Amino acid sequence: MKKAAEIKKIIWPVLLWLVFESIAVTLWLTKQNLFYLFNFTYIGTSVAIGIFLVQFRYQHARRVAQLLVGTYMLVYLGLLSHENMQMEGFWYYLFTGVFEAATIHYAVAKIFGPLVFGRGWCGYACWTAMVLDFLPYKVPQKPRKKWGAVRYITFVLSFVLVSALFLAQVNHMERIMFWAFLIGNGLYYMVGIALAFVLQDNRAFCKYVCPITVFLKPMSYFSLLRIRCDESKCISCGKCKRVCPMDVDMTDNSRKRENGTECILCFECAKVCPKGALK
Repeated sequence: MKKAAEIKKIIWPVLLWLVFESIAVTLWLTKQNLFYLFNFTYIGTSVAIGIFLVQFRYQHARRVAQLLVGTYMLVYLGLLSHENMQMEGFWYYLFTGVFEAATIHYAVAKIFGPLVFGRGWCGYACWTAMVLDFLPYKVPQKPRKKWGAVRYITFVLSFVLVSALFLAQVNHMERIMFWAFLIGNGLYYMVGIALAFVLQDNRAFCKYVCPITVFLKPMSYFSLLRIRCDESKCISCGKCKRVCPMDVDMTDNSRKRENGTECILCFECAKVCPKGALK
């Protein structure tokens, strides 16, 4: 039994790695560009390592994946390669009709990928959350606000900004997109840190402001990889609800559970469950 349990722990990391590796090889062969093989192999391996370490209860498992992926995308792709991987970069490539960089990233990580791993991107790879998770309020100290509509405002604003630039036929769009990446990230960090301290919640930015969640939430509803509760073991102690950074009701296995599309697969609930009911 113990050996079977140990084998089970490596199944999800391996399957997740195979998904990313399949994407890496497919894009490499179809686009004739070795970069895609490196890019998605690196990201898939980093995330798989994070999930693997979580399964074996390593304390800083998610932080390892966050730093590996987040710094790579922020520093190498963003600052050094001048790729805007923010929402504005997605609109830019979409409007130019080019299936490259941000459009591929969004398709894999934020539009179709969540059908497999839900909001795992937010838990293991987001460079904004990578910084916010270093703040002191890992467990929300105040009740959740009903400010979710703000994310749709930031989503629309990013669309309007890029649309206006295209309609105005502005020159040097690539340079503008790079500056939009720098300024946008700066604003995200400032707003995210301010909200974290005001609301005493590291993940306040993710819950209320982040425009990416407009893509993530609907697909995450159908996510294949989910934390489930063995109701025969659950004693309704409430510990899982108190430690969840996204306020998800993990004792409810329904896809309609409270804040169910916001689970970032951090497994904090499983760590504190006294009966091992969450897996």
